[in-house]
Amino acid sequence: MSGAIMFIQEGLKITEVQAEVLVGCLSIVSLFGSLTSGRTSDTIERTWAMLGSLTSFPEIFASIGILLGYVSNYAFSGLSVHINWRFMLGVGILPSVLIGFALFVIPESPRWLVMQNRVDEARSVLLKTNGDESEVEERLAEIQLAAGANNSPEEQGQKALWCELLSPSPSLRRMLITSIGLQCFQQLNGTEAVLYYSPEIFKAACINGKSNLLAATVVVGVSKTSFIIVGAVLIDKLGRKPLLYISSIGMTVCLCSVGVSFSLLKEGIAGGAAPLAILSVCSTLAFFSAGISPICWVVTSEIFPMRYRAQAAALGAAANRLCSGLVSMSFLSVSRSITVAGTFFAFAAMLSLSVAFVHFVVPETKEDL
Repeated sequence: MSGAIMFIQEGLKITEVQAEVLVGCLSIVSLFGSLTSGRTSDTIERTWAMLGSLTSFPEIFASIGILLGYVSNYAFSGLSVHINWRFMLGVGILPSVLIGFALFVIPESPRWLVMQNRVDEARSVLLKTNGDESEVEERLAEIQLAAGANNSPEEQGQKALWCELLSPSPSLRRMLITSIGLQCFQQLNGTEAVLYYSPEIFKAACINGKSNLLAATVVVGVSKTSFIIVGAVLIDKLGRKPLLYISSIGMTVCLCSVGVSFSLLKEGIAGGAAPLAILSVCSTLAFFSAGISPICWVVTSEIFPMRYRAQAAALGAAANRLCSGLVSMSFLSVSRSITVAGTFFAFAAMLSLSVAFVHFVVPETKEDL
């Protein structure tokens, strides 16, 4: 959408506000899907279980998808304005088709199978991923113990679970604050604006020509994808909180640098301001990808007991999508109102709050695994 939106504006003659709504509605609509995901995964089945660094794999592949989207935007930009954005959006159908076929070969989650009293199938799945039978039996026993602690039909009822989540105990409330807070900070930090509106941002950094703007977005995609792999490698070695500190503090510094760069450009002081702005934007995404981007999902999957996990993850994902929609629906308007520099200084202020949130609220879950 990042590269397509400027061609959509030109081809359909829509206003900037209409473009914001078009971009933001993607996140808002996905919010409703997020809220139903908990019931779906418990009622139908989960297709895989991931712990630790593996939980960050969806973010890795999402980043690869974003990079490929930027590349396809650049590749199709030479076509007529009436069809190029249609190809940019339409090519996204291909990964969805591949995912549909992949679901036929991906094994079910052992946790879900145990909760459905299909223990032999759960053992079979674990044996496929771990050839050591003693470790498999130990892991299976742990899963059975966790699942058996909440095995009554009344407690497993969806209505009862949602009532507990919406009127939580003090311990459950802290878990929800941690999960939803991380999900909100993951989106209210400017990265969503960069991903959706990078051509507009780079245009403000004095990059001219649509091809050059789209080529710059490819650099953004490379930066994001490269460093999310770094985060996945380090997450089980350094722990969750150290990476969150590094990510939040690093992003705060980089966002301030972005703000300073655009302030200099606005004052007509070019010099190295434009390269500094581009470098700072890419560095912001690098720190984001190495820390808070994957870790918010990892922590959410680790802090909740199994019986709450699906529904709590759904609430967190809904908060994530809501904040994403708010940022994408308002960035252009806000940047016109308080300038691009002012907007990024506001994002930096938000990130500085996240450092305190991580320190006082977020637990270290690495030792709990």
